[in-house]
Amino acid sequence: MAGLASARELRREGHDVTVLEQNADVGGQWLYDPRSDGADDPLGAAETVKVHGSLYASLRAISARENMGFTDFHFAPKDGRDGRRFPGHREVQLYLRDFCDAFGLMEAVRLNTRVLRVAMAVAPTRKWTVRSVHEGTEEEEVFDAVVVANGHYSQPRLPSIQGMEAWRGRQMHSHSYRVPEPFRGDVVVVVGCGASGKDIAMEVRGVAKEVHLVAKSMEEVTPGLAKVLAKHSANLHLQLHVERLCEDGLVVFGGGGSGVLADTIIYCTGYNYSFPFLHTAGAVTVDDNRVGPLFEHVFPPSLAPSLSFVGIPIKVFAPRFFEAQAKWGAQVLSGRRTLPPEQEMMRSVEEYYRAREIAGVPKKYTHDVCLSETMPTYMDDFGSKYCDFPRVERWHHELVVSLFANMNNNLETFREDYQDTDSICKGVEEWHLSAQQPQAAPAAKKMSLGLS
Repeated sequence: MAGLASARELRREGHDVTVLEQNADVGGQWLYDPRSDGADDPLGAAETVKVHGSLYASLRAISARENMGFTDFHFAPKDGRDGRRFPGHREVQLYLRDFCDAFGLMEAVRLNTRVLRVAMAVAPTRKWTVRSVHEGTEEEEVFDAVVVANGHYSQPRLPSIQGMEAWRGRQMHSHSYRVPEPFRGDVVVVVGCGASGKDIAMEVRGVAKEVHLVAKSMEEVTPGLAKVLAKHSANLHLQLHVERLCEDGLVVFGGGGSGVLADTIIYCTGYNYSFPFLHTAGAVTVDDNRVGPLFEHVFPPSLAPSLSFVGIPIKVFAPRFFEAQAKWGAQVLSGRRTLPPEQEMMRSVEEYYRAREIAGVPKKYTHDVCLSETMPTYMDDFGSKYCDFPRVERWHHELVVSLFANMNNNLETFREDYQDTDSICKGVEEWHLSAQQPQAAPAAKKMSLGLS
C-alpha cells in the first residue's frame, strides 16, 4: 500500500518513478505466499527473512473496507469477488492490483527485483546508488531520490524467555504460520494476545489437543475473548506470561508457576522495522523499533529530501495516510513544498521523543500515533499542514470506534454481525455512490527517482 501510494503521488508530481518489488506481483503483505521460513528458520531470527509474506491462509481484514481505500479509488465490492465488509486477503490484493491498472502504475514496477543495497552516491552529489538483483542478474543504478516503502510486517520480533535455546519442541513465529493442519493433535502455546494471536489460537484450537493463549496481563482479556474462552473451554485456555521454558518440553507460566508439556510454541509477538539494504552511515538507525531520526515519521533531517520513508506509522487509516505522506514527499521533491532547516527538523524530532517519554510511552511505540493525545486529529492535522489533504469524514471515525467496540465484545462474530448507526449508514451509502464515479489516471512527466 505504501509503495503504490508513493508511486502514484510521485508520478502526479511529474517524477520518473521506478518501483523495485521483490515479489512476483504487487500487494506487499497482502500478496499471500504459501511458502514460509518455517523449514530453515521458523523463528525468523535471521535478518533478513527469506519469505517476505506473513499472511496466513484464513486471514481477513480487521478494518472495514470502507476505511481501507485510497481517497479517490474506493475499495468497493465488485461482482464475482469477495464483497464482505471485512474481506479476505486475496480481495485486498486484487484491489491493489486494480489500483495499479487504473492509474497505469505497472509500467513503473519491476517485479521479482530485490534491492540489495541503497547508499549515497559519491559526494558532492546528493544522489543515491541502488543495487538490485533480478533473476540472478545484479544491476546498479543512480537515482536522484529514494523512497523507502518496504513495510514492517516481515521481520519477526521475538521475546526473550529463559530456556528458549534449549527447549526441545517446535518454536516458530506467526510470520511462518499458514494453516492449522500441521498442529493436529498437538499441545500448542500461542504467545501474544494481539489480533493475530487470537486469530491463530482460535483456528488452531479446531485441530489441536490443547491451545494455551498467553496474555501479558488480564487487561488484555476483553469481554469478547472471555466469551471465546468460555465457549471453547475444553481445549482453549488462557495463561499469563511465560516465565521459562524447560528442556523436557515444559512451558512454565507466570502467576503461580503452573506449566504444561507442549509440542509447539507460536510467537505472535509482532515485527521489527528492518532496512538491511539501507546504508546511511548512521544517519538513520533502528533502535528498539524506533526508526530515526525522522521528521514527522517521513524525512531524516540530515538526508532530506532525497531520502524519505512512507508507511512507518501504525494504526492509521491505510492507505489513506500513506497517500498524505507520499503527496507531501512528492511535492517537496518537486519544489512545491519546502522543509524546515535541518536543525529545526531535528529539534522537532527531539521534542517529540521527549513528549512521548514524559507520557510514559515506551520507545518501541514511537510510531504508534494512536498512543498520542492528538489522535484522532493527528492524521487530519498532518494532511492539512503539509499537503492540503482532505480531512477524514466524521463517519469514518465513527465506523472505527464502532468496529473496535464490537470486536472487543464479540470477537468471533464482529466481522459478520454488526449494527451501523444512522450516520454511518448515510456515510456508507454516499461512499458507494461516489465509488461509481470513473477515475482517470494523470500522465507523468520525467524526473529520475527510485522507490524501493
